[in-house]
Amino acid sequence: MGAVLVTGAAGFIGAHLCRALLARGEEVVGLDNLNPYYDPALKERRLAALAEGARPGQFRFHRLDLADHQAVLALMAEAGIDRVAHLGAQAGVRWSLEQPFAYTASNVTGQLSVLEGVRRSDGRIRHTVYASTSSVYGARTDGAFREQDRTDHPASLYAATKKAGEVMADSYVRLYGLRLTGLRFFTVYGPWGRPDMAVWLFTDAMTQGRSIRLFNEGRMRRDFTFVDDIVAGVLAALDNPPDGPAHRLYNIGNSQPEELTELVAALEEELGVKARRELLPMQPGDVPATFADTSAMRRDFGWAPTTRLRDGIRHWARWWREYHR
Repeated sequence: MGAVLVTGAAGFIGAHLCRALLARGEEVVGLDNLNPYYDPALKERRLAALAEGARPGQFRFHRLDLADHQAVLALMAEAGIDRVAHLGAQAGVRWSLEQPFAYTASNVTGQLSVLEGVRRSDGRIRHTVYASTSSVYGARTDGAFREQDRTDHPASLYAATKKAGEVMADSYVRLYGLRLTGLRFFTVYGPWGRPDMAVWLFTDAMTQGRSIRLFNEGRMRRDFTFVDDIVAGVLAALDNPPDGPAHRLYNIGNSQPEELTELVAALEEELGVKARRELLPMQPGDVPATFADTSAMRRDFGWAPTTRLRDGIRHWARWWREYHR
């Protein structure tokens, strides 16, 4: 078996996926541009931890930008790569209001770079799993989101670029007979998480005595999904390619949405700190709720989340203390 190319290898989910692949003996080729969307030092520490846990030559890292299609194509031409986990993207709903061109470069041009690399491998790359997002479902409050639901009313540019990636993938399957699986992630959290996400922002504020900002006055509901469950789902999809040319889409979430107030309560319990709340209205681009129907993942891969929010936050708080020690 050949190597797995993981884009976004220095990112939150990408680093966890690399660690899981290395732990089961796989060779991993990592790609990331280490951009300054948040502190690159955190990304460097993730990479250092990966290198420490790998045998010599097992993990090879390349600092590349997905929008540099010539460099990406050259890397993907390496004979040893036979699977791709494309997790690299410009994330963040709110930042897309400020830096829109960063999203088209990474999430549209970057997606095209990967699809072209797969196409030009002439079948050597036998399966590609790529990250999409629950944001493609738009501003809904009408129950569980199902893969067959309409996704043509995104609430943010970020969501629109990820939807574009899904449409591009579908066209490449029809044109070139690729095997592609898209995973719509739902609010991932856990150790080594992103500083722009609620769990990190709330923890940082609470431990320093600052107030936390609760948009929609804390009534936002999110399908918080622990990163270990996400990685298990990515591996299950990667290990089970379709029998022939296909573009499959799956929700991957906890399937149990909870209000932000529940997250805050869990953090208060684990951190031993009472939160000071600042209640604010909805922000442009945000959606009031996310809720994954994961029955397709269960049916096709036997995957189901196993981590309750309280347990996941316990793991998070333990990591936070170690990281900041």
